[in-house]
Amino acid sequence: MSPLGVALATLLSHYRRHPGQLALLLLGLWVAGALWSGVQAINASARDSYARAEALFDADLDRLTPADSRPLDHEDFVTLRRAGLPVSPIVEGEVTAAGGERLTVIGIDPLTLPGDSALASPGAESGLEAFLTPPWRTRLAPETLAALGLSRQAAGGATPRLAGGRRLPPLAPSAALPPATLVMDIAVATQLLGRGDGLSRLVVPAGALAAAPPGYDLERAEQRLAPGELTASFHLSLTAMALLALIVGLFIVQAALGLALEQRLSLLRTLRALGVPGRTLIGLLALELALLGLVGALAGIASGVGLARALLPDVAATLSSLYGAEVGRTLQLPWHYWLGGLGVTLGGLFLAGSGVLWRAARLPVLGLGQAQAWRAGYQRQLGRQALAGAASALLALGLWAWLATRPPGEGLVAAFGLVAALLLAGALWLPPLLAAGLAGLGRWMHRRPLVQWALADLQLQLPRLALAMMALLIALSANLGVGSMVGGFRLTFLDWLDQRLVADLYLRPTPARFDEIDAWLAGRPEVAERLATASGETTLLAIGDAETPRQPVALFGITPGDTLKPGWPLKATLAGREAAWRALTGGAAFVNEQLAIARGIVPGDRLTLAAPDGGERLRVVAIYPDYGNPQGEVLLATPQLRHRFQAASGSLGIVLADGEAARPLASALRTRFDLDTTALRDQRQVKRVATDIFERTFAITRALNALTLAVAALALLASLLALARERRRQLAPLWALGVPRGRLVAVQLAQLGMAALATGLLALPLGLAVSACLVGSINVAAFGWRLPLHVFPGGMLLTLATALGAALLAGGLPSLALWRTPPRALLAEEAP
Repeated sequence: MSPLGVALATLLSHYRRHPGQLALLLLGLWVAGALWSGVQAINASARDSYARAEALFDADLDRLTPADSRPLDHEDFVTLRRAGLPVSPIVEGEVTAAGGERLTVIGIDPLTLPGDSALASPGAESGLEAFLTPPWRTRLAPETLAALGLSRQAAGGATPRLAGGRRLPPLAPSAALPPATLVMDIAVATQLLGRGDGLSRLVVPAGALAAAPPGYDLERAEQRLAPGELTASFHLSLTAMALLALIVGLFIVQAALGLALEQRLSLLRTLRALGVPGRTLIGLLALELALLGLVGALAGIASGVGLARALLPDVAATLSSLYGAEVGRTLQLPWHYWLGGLGVTLGGLFLAGSGVLWRAARLPVLGLGQAQAWRAGYQRQLGRQALAGAASALLALGLWAWLATRPPGEGLVAAFGLVAALLLAGALWLPPLLAAGLAGLGRWMHRRPLVQWALADLQLQLPRLALAMMALLIALSANLGVGSMVGGFRLTFLDWLDQRLVADLYLRPTPARFDEIDAWLAGRPEVAERLATASGETTLLAIGDAETPRQPVALFGITPGDTLKPGWPLKATLAGREAAWRALTGGAAFVNEQLAIARGIVPGDRLTLAAPDGGERLRVVAIYPDYGNPQGEVLLATPQLRHRFQAASGSLGIVLADGEAARPLASALRTRFDLDTTALRDQRQVKRVATDIFERTFAITRALNALTLAVAALALLASLLALARERRRQLAPLWALGVPRGRLVAVQLAQLGMAALATGLLALPLGLAVSACLVGSINVAAFGWRLPLHVFPGGMLLTLATALGAALLAGGLPSLALWRTPPRALLAEEAP
């Protein structure tokens, strides 16, 4: 074996004598890589679904819709084709699989659809002739097969049943399609959906029409938001949480590396004395890091894929509920995902180990064998950490000041940087604060020798416990901040639901029967008020006299009745609530917070919106919160919206008179108008569905929070286990002086509990600052609306309890080992 091989084998032999340290290193890399790789696997799979969805629905296709919001039918298609316009019909609807999964059905005419559209491609496994002729074909993504109860092997040509007994045409899997989507010939889709001659939309190649034909509105492809654009902030938030978990896991690695290097000081001195150059020795240590990192990173990536498979259904449900973006429930990972995960984990490892390598390279040859030189260097390091913490705090203050000058809704990356700088400042200040506090308490407790010894001993342990405590501080602060934000959002969201959902029943009739049902309800004595809504789409053309970049906005109409007005929340008004409601009835507008923040709109501004008769000018008299809506919205009174924008009718809220029950009226409505179960819902059902969506939305957040906290507790446990044998050597003289083992165990737990309590107390203000940044900066930049800041004393007490609990649980195993150590073994311990 070459001299370099001998030197490397000598360095690695340390882990044969200390397998616990090897396990600690690999464990840190494993958990750090698993959480990071798991989230990146989710994001990569989601991006693949978005790419397929954008290729399907947004592939340079403009849309034509009737200007009077009437339903499209086959006659529209024939008329426009005869006029020489290159239109193509599409039918879209939903069906339910036998297992209860809801699937989107899209019917197309591939002969008229633009040839470069993903819809128009017949697919490799199903030619155009088979697609257009009996028994036709159903194209679908391979991951959709599971919703139909089929495996990929049994998919080709299968004709599965839907709920209700209907069968699909033979299946033809195609990887180009998004999940939960079935594409078939328009004739088959129309029959399957029971649409008759009805169409969902007419599409034309982008830019093919300079203007809409008479009687139609033209929606350009570039005006529609792609799924990836809507969900970018959600995935950025997941990435930030995964990065936090990666950093916490790397703290374990750095702690293990520092301990291993300190225990190998005499070995390093011997190798240097035998002629191994310093640079070569550092290179061998770096090679050791690379070998260990490769093993840990590969294990982390493999575990991350498993974690992603477990979390992906909740993430998919969240994206579907919040943004209407369908994401497959099976992972679709590109080749660069594996290289990216490996690169980030190894990069983090070398970043964590760079400080240890730097310290080893800087110590003189004679100092390598002196542990005291290593500890003296740590005292100087505390001063540098305090300065670095101050610099990080100044950076956070600078980012906060910069964000305050930016237009609302911008600076998402800078807002995340602000949170990172705050957490880094707190983590860097923790060891100097602990060291100063222990030194002060030690001077105060000079008359209690055992307590003074415990404080001095904790100071001696601080270099090895500091990184674990820093990881615990970051995890606790992030947990408290995110928990406060989610808790505040939950309270605000539930209050908002109570204020918005004031009707007893909510009915969504078809547009053709809306007026008939409304007239029937007007004659019912048990109905106190009818709250009709309407909806539509338009384009914002100008604010005041200044033209703005054209932006699609939603239109929503409400009935400002006596039941709705008192509880409807308004964030800002022009001249008070009552005046705002009177103005709304007279034709003024409210805008939601998202549009107000994005465009800097304030009450009193005038908006120009595209309308069938040209541009409509509206005065904004109020701004209202609209939680969970990713789109800007303009609110009008329903009669005004239907008259001025020819908007389609929407739902009908039914407010019952005092003492009237909802069930008899609901039964009468279903019987008289043959309504299905989804057309009529009571208030409690609507709230329950909305609350379930909310809880599932934040399931991934809670899971990552819990995992990050578990990793921090693991870091503390790993550090204590690595110190356990040396601790027995330090405690043996005390036992020999007459201190019972039970008291030694109590002292050890008290030391750890005091350090954890101090860490938890520092985590409280840091966590509240993180929460303020989340609701005041990140939430506004990511979603376009602002949340009130809520402080939960129970959550703060839980943070302190978690800190103590994590520390005591982590110290339990070493303390139990000390309790079980026989007196003879303690007497046999020797000082290092």
